[in-house]
Amino acid sequence: MTERKSSTGDVSGVGCDTQRLGPEEEEKFTEDSKKTWETPSLQELEEVLYSAPGSSRHGDEVWPNLYLGDMFMSHDKFGLYKLGITHVLNAAHGKLCCKGSDDFYGTTVKYYGVPANDLPTFDLSPFFYPAADFIHQAMTSGGKVFVHCAVGVSRSAALVLAYLMIHQHLTLLSSIRCVQQKRWIFPNGGFLRQLIALDQKLQDNRFDESKGTNKPML
Repeated sequence: MTERKSSTGDVSGVGCDTQRLGPEEEEKFTEDSKKTWETPSLQELEEVLYSAPGSSRHGDEVWPNLYLGDMFMSHDKFGLYKLGITHVLNAAHGKLCCKGSDDFYGTTVKYYGVPANDLPTFDLSPFFYPAADFIHQAMTSGGKVFVHCAVGVSRSAALVLAYLMIHQHLTLLSSIRCVQQKRWIFPNGGFLRQLIALDQKLQDNRFDESKGTNKPML
């Protein structure tokens, strides 16, 4: 899926009206509830993604203190400074269009680069947990995170979804609907399949926890 190009420099405000899987729900995660929580198919997810209105901003606050955007915004160091960005995650690290390094942002911003290609054949899944942990550590320390790739629709969006699933305990579908409230996203089909696998793994892990047979996440 080709990423849709942003056209303005506006940054939207925060807001996400969605339900996460809280402690009470996790305690009630029985065999019956496991059957009812079924990860949508690739086709169903694509239909949900297509149905959302388009976004023309260079950056959007899709979760409190978590921004998702494009390379234009990533190059605006003064703009990021005004937003109070303390951490930058570049999902297109090493690409000619996306500048990014520890030196580029200076000593006041922590940088993490993921050298992903926006291709269905690229395996982004090994970066799900490291990227999610980078975001989580930044947020819990009171920081603000900007996650981007070239256009902020596929690679970076997939990593934001993984963060919401891993650390905020949202399902894949809830994570998508959450981000869609602020930004149009469309991870490519390969990334969506990898997120589906992550959703199913998290589901199985929570079920094992409810049964007292917790297994380590792979």
